[in-house]
Amino acid sequence: MSLPAPNLDDRRFQDLVDDAKRLVQRRCPEWTDHNVSDPGVTLIETFAYMVDQLLYRVNQVPDRNYVKFLELIGVRLLPPRAARCSITFWLSAPQPEAVTIPAGTEVATARVEGEEPTVFTTTEGRTIPPCSLNAVVVHPNGEPPIDETDNLVRSDGFLAFGDTPTIGNALNVGLSAAIPGCAVALRLDCQVEGIGVTPDDPPLHWQAFNGTEWVHCDVDRDETLGMNQPGDLIIHVPDDHSMAVIAQRHAGWIRAMLVPPYGDQEPYSVSPRIRSIEAFTVGGTTGAVHARVFTDETVGTSEGLPAQRFRLAHRPVVPDDERAAIEVATGSDWETWTEVDSFAGSSPIDRHFVLDHIAGEVQFGPAVRQPDGGILQHGAVPPSGAVVRVGTYRSGGGRSGNVAAGALTVLKTSIPLIRAVTNRRAAAGGVDGETMENAKTRGPALLRTRNRAVTAEDYEHLVRESFNGVARVRVTEDPHDIGVVRVLIVPDVADESSGELRFDALEPSHDLMAEIQDHLDERRCVGARVVVQKPRYSGVKIVAKIKAATHADSQRLRVEATHALHRHFHPIRGGRDGLGWEFGRPVHIGEVYAVLQAVPGVEFVEDSRLFPINPWGGDPGEQQQRIELSEQALVFSVDHQVVVEQ
Repeated sequence: MSLPAPNLDDRRFQDLVDDAKRLVQRRCPEWTDHNVSDPGVTLIETFAYMVDQLLYRVNQVPDRNYVKFLELIGVRLLPPRAARCSITFWLSAPQPEAVTIPAGTEVATARVEGEEPTVFTTTEGRTIPPCSLNAVVVHPNGEPPIDETDNLVRSDGFLAFGDTPTIGNALNVGLSAAIPGCAVALRLDCQVEGIGVTPDDPPLHWQAFNGTEWVHCDVDRDETLGMNQPGDLIIHVPDDHSMAVIAQRHAGWIRAMLVPPYGDQEPYSVSPRIRSIEAFTVGGTTGAVHARVFTDETVGTSEGLPAQRFRLAHRPVVPDDERAAIEVATGSDWETWTEVDSFAGSSPIDRHFVLDHIAGEVQFGPAVRQPDGGILQHGAVPPSGAVVRVGTYRSGGGRSGNVAAGALTVLKTSIPLIRAVTNRRAAAGGVDGETMENAKTRGPALLRTRNRAVTAEDYEHLVRESFNGVARVRVTEDPHDIGVVRVLIVPDVADESSGELRFDALEPSHDLMAEIQDHLDERRCVGARVVVQKPRYSGVKIVAKIKAATHADSQRLRVEATHALHRHFHPIRGGRDGLGWEFGRPVHIGEVYAVLQAVPGVEFVEDSRLFPINPWGGDPGEQQQRIELSEQALVFSVDHQVVVEQ
């Protein structure tokens, strides 16, 4: 039970009016007209109203004291986190020379009336080099590679996957240069012989060689329909693509490998015949963050006194992968000062500062009086007259940056030879800054844990407190391995415009996992071993038939019913309270009926079926009434299907 807050003065408006009238009777008995029509009573009521407002503010003093106490114990509002995504820059035409996309390039959403566009800034540069075809090698599975480069000059060409297309056979395409992080177009002249495959879903896996292993490539467009007709293939090459030697040919290699068919896919019964191949670079991809970058901003001139504060021109400041740095002018040189969390360990000669991300303030070390009367300086103080400037910082962030795929289409920084930009996948990771109410709740938890983890709740609190980009965290103990604490992390990600959630987006980044691991290792009990990992996910597929109410739009109703299923069976925003599906909670067919029946426009649910399915896709399992989940598992929706009958 929380301690009762004191009510410093419980009088209200009418109490003040009555007190004033009693004083009038005592001090001025000749005043006998106390009706509301009397001008004197009007003055009394006016002053009573003003005093009532004053008392209300006085009673807020305990809240102010509470906030000041939070500051004393080191509780600060968590700053916003910026969403991140990859931006692809498309060339206007293949270029003979390399095109460079500089770091700091701004890309935004289209302007909508009444709303400001969402701006992203590239975090690193990207060079888009030219390339051409250098070699072609067919590599049958388990057999030596066959160099088919010279056969391209013959009119009959060659068979892409050998005489007999077998799983594991590959078509290796060698480029004249490595193109890390770029998009390459392969222009194929194919003869219609790839009989058997589904044209829009062939059993092919495109990969690029990084010098050590083959890495997956995304295919943006396949006009060849599985190498069954002439057309272009747009392939996105990963960042670590490099030159290598295959079949005595030195090139930047990408390949198409035959993989086992799944679902409705069919294998190749005859290998496609390729008569010509052209290759050229068409674009490049680089990372971007939902923030604007500001550099070399002068924030003020030092007075040579302790605890000086300087305010940045833009706020809030988004935390970066690297700590911020400021520069202080000393004569003709600039000294670099380092950001720290606090001045507790700073000596008088340490060039340290503290950055308040929410307020956008730079603070230098204070001078603290000691019990013996001496003064201890925590952190150095810039000399009087020295100019203080911030080298680089980012301002922005928040949930508004979690834009859908394809939303970033406006190039705000002009770059020659670039015709278009886009984000092929949704941006994720944007989180609003912490509210004061949340900080008030966090204060007692901080005092209880003392920044140490003993119980499962302590571990969860430490993760939530320090990592704003984590949507959910669950700590479990392994009964088979005593002393192991498993910390399950679900990153905060955005849904696609269709209401679905990409399964690969639920994979926490390696950097985030490493940061959480290091953070908890410093605070765990001796003898405990912390393992940070993602939860298990149990895929569910729902096939339902619903009856539409009179005059209901069937198409709209189907979309809304499908969205309702995705929202309810959602690992982050689903469940009974909308805070995410509970760990280990089973999925029951009765809950499906309840979700669909609650959709406006549904007359009744005729039928509903529940299937377990691999979250990555594939054929669903046998129909079930109830799908059990382990203690470390969450539900994940996969391609729900709703049929609407009028």
